[in-house]
Amino acid sequence: MQEFDIIDSFFRTRSHQRRDVEVGIGDDCAVTQVPEGQSLCTTTDTLVEGVHFPKDTPVQAIAEKAMAVNLSDLAAMGAEPAWVSLSLSLPEVDECWLNAFSNGIQQMCEYYGVQLIGGDTVRGPLSITITAQGFVPNEQALTRSHARPGDWLYVTGTLGDAGLALDYLNGKRQLPLNARNEVLTRFQTPTPRVLTGTALRRIASSCIDVSDGLVADLHHILHASGCGASIQLEKLPLSEAMRASVSEEDAFEYALNSGDDYELLFTVSEEQKGNLELALAAACVSATCIGQLNGKTGKVELRHGEQPYSSRGHGYEHFS
Repeated sequence: MQEFDIIDSFFRTRSHQRRDVEVGIGDDCAVTQVPEGQSLCTTTDTLVEGVHFPKDTPVQAIAEKAMAVNLSDLAAMGAEPAWVSLSLSLPEVDECWLNAFSNGIQQMCEYYGVQLIGGDTVRGPLSITITAQGFVPNEQALTRSHARPGDWLYVTGTLGDAGLALDYLNGKRQLPLNARNEVLTRFQTPTPRVLTGTALRRIASSCIDVSDGLVADLHHILHASGCGASIQLEKLPLSEAMRASVSEEDAFEYALNSGDDYELLFTVSEEQKGNLELALAAACVSATCIGQLNGKTGKVELRHGEQPYSSRGHGYEHFS
């Protein structure tokens, strides 16, 4: 199969359709409409085999994760996803692989109401680059730069499960079967918190998704906002799989430093805490308050009870 055969067979004919797409796959550019009163948010992420996912990862999981990490970025801005473009590098044409991959892409598109509007296909090492675009009402985008000392620090879901799964896949951990299945699902097919992101508009003072580790990503908020933060370790949300598999200290390290959780880390002022509870209840989402911001610019203080805690990790670094 040649490039345009691949596009026609596995992507154009299966694409979820939106009314705001005037020209989709098959032309030099896609043509789309941005609704009045909305701002356009755009993000791009690349997943490379052997770097971002192991070589034996199920094909559909690769597709779902490639979509999820981009939709998670939109969620962190409070944006509603609309369109995605796909650049796919393949070492060879494997029709079974392409069928499973395109099924994964289209299932995510259907679920989140997103249309695949274009991209590129080339020969090379296996890598997937997705550009995702979405809408947020004018002047309501969540950013990293409006947190203030005194704001409360929250995170959705549970932390560290993806890091625990990766250590299992790399032979560094043995896990009970139930725990294994739970954390592998969290690692291979993370859930982008799109509904939570839209619920946080006008409530959160800052927001980021946890992709490189809680502390590492928190530093981005602190530097952008000129704040510091204090985290209480006993408040970190840990899954039952995590608690059943490792010591408390190791669980803290996974929660603080391992990447690929794709939960939302956000700050809320004291005045907005009541509105937050109402918004989370309406969205049927849980979030945990894990600490508070202070005026110690760029510094993260970790405490276990009344005692200071020193972490041995540093988060994921792309070029370490």
